[in-house]
Amino acid sequence: MLFLSEQEKQEWAQYAREIIASEAAPHDYENRIRMNLLSAFYYFVGTTLAARGKELRCIEWLEAGALTEEEGLFSSTFLLGFLERHKGKMIAPAIAFDDPRPFIHFAGVPIMKDARTRFVHQCSHTLPSFEKPVRFMDIGCGDGALTVMLLQHLQEMSNIKQISEILLVDSSLAMIDLAKKTVSEAFPGVQVSTENARIQDCSAKIDQHYDIAVSSLAYHHMPVEDKRDHLARLKPWIDHFILFEMDANNDTPECYSPALAFSVYQSYGRIMDFVYAHDAPVDVVTDCIDSFLMTEVVSILTQPRGIRTDYHMLRSQWNELFRNGLGPEFTLRCDSACYADEYMTLFTMHYGKGK
Repeated sequence: MLFLSEQEKQEWAQYAREIIASEAAPHDYENRIRMNLLSAFYYFVGTTLAARGKELRCIEWLEAGALTEEEGLFSSTFLLGFLERHKGKMIAPAIAFDDPRPFIHFAGVPIMKDARTRFVHQCSHTLPSFEKPVRFMDIGCGDGALTVMLLQHLQEMSNIKQISEILLVDSSLAMIDLAKKTVSEAFPGVQVSTENARIQDCSAKIDQHYDIAVSSLAYHHMPVEDKRDHLARLKPWIDHFILFEMDANNDTPECYSPALAFSVYQSYGRIMDFVYAHDAPVDVVTDCIDSFLMTEVVSILTQPRGIRTDYHMLRSQWNELFRNGLGPEFTLRCDSACYADEYMTLFTMHYGKGK
């Protein structure tokens, strides 16, 4: 992921204030911005204008951004399409995960499938071999497919000999129902418990020991101060915490800040490019973009911290959170990329207790 210098952050913020207060056009600023960052700057200004209800000017800046975008990073182009489908309004069209189908399509995109496979293998490399029956918790389980994939691989690699309980936690009722069916069919005879809630709403109720807790693209749905509180509540009840996440700077930067827009421009732009590149019916792809990814983007770019839905952090921030929140009893066992390019990384992070 690329970052702005402190001077660039200040300049971009000042330019945005000037543009909002005037009728300045994109060409007025093309010589003030580093050439490789020009499309990202136009995206930042466009989304800032859209959030303030200035739809026509937003389109002007996003169109300028689309003309300067590089291969594989078409955030302005994708957002223009979204706005065209939604009457120019930067408003989330859906509640993310209310319908499992957009996420299921997303998980089936080749890059995501490969990353999830690497995640599963990395887990087996870093987890010990459990002699006793394992109690397993999945925080943000989605449709349950990754839970099944992971546990079956751990059994194949002899990390796990027997499973006594699987606890599935997810805020989407549709997801939790599908996950329970999927996991129960894969592990007949194993107790499958469910909690239809966000982890921040149920962590205080957890009062039983779990050998392994996993969270895949889910623990970022709260700001770092809440992550810290709920990690402290989980700590007494778990021996291993394994995270699968996206490396992005979407937590501490405030709404409408250059740093936040630049992070979203890179991370979500890459993910959307993967989705569009995957051969699938147009309506399925559009639903995945609008009802899942763009719903998150709109929340991040238009709502303040504490209100927005997503707070991806940088790997350095995750490590700091776990070191302070789980240490010294827990130590780092794995910090490895599952997918990485110049703009976006998916990674595995494992902190474990004991030998």
